[in-house]
Amino acid sequence: MRTMLPRPSGPESLWTLFTAPVVWAAHFLICYLSVAIYCAKQERFSIGFDALRIAIGIVTAFALVAILVSAWLAWRQWGFGAHDPPHDEPTRHDRTLFQGFATLLLSGLSFIAVVFVALPVLFMTECSR
Repeated sequence: MRTMLPRPSGPESLWTLFTAPVVWAAHFLICYLSVAIYCAKQERFSIGFDALRIAIGIVTAFALVAILVSAWLAWRQWGFGAHDPPHDEPTRHDRTLFQGFATLLLSGLSFIAVVFVALPVLFMTECSR
C-alpha cells in the first residue's frame, strides 16, 4: 500500500534550501568559463574585455537578486526571525523553522561567495598570458 505524503506548498519546499547554492554554482561556472574561453580564444571574438566585464557584472547582479529572493523566502519561512533556534523538536513546525533558518544561512554564504567570485573582474583589465 502506498502512502501519499502531503506536498509542502509555498516556501516550505525543500528546493528552497538548494536555491542559493545552485545560483552560486551557476554563477561560478558562467564567470570562470566565459573568462577562460575568452582569454584562450581572444582573437576569435569581436568584443573587448570590457564588454565581458560588463556581462559578468550583469550576471552577478542577477545572481545576487536571486539569492536575496531566496533569503527573503527563507526569512519568511523562519517566521521573520520571531522564533529563536534551536529548532530541535520532532514537529513539523520546528522542521519548517529549521529549514528556513538553514536556508537563510546558506543564502548569506552564497551571497558572499558570489561577491568573491565576481571580485577579480574588478581588478582585471585584460587577459594575461
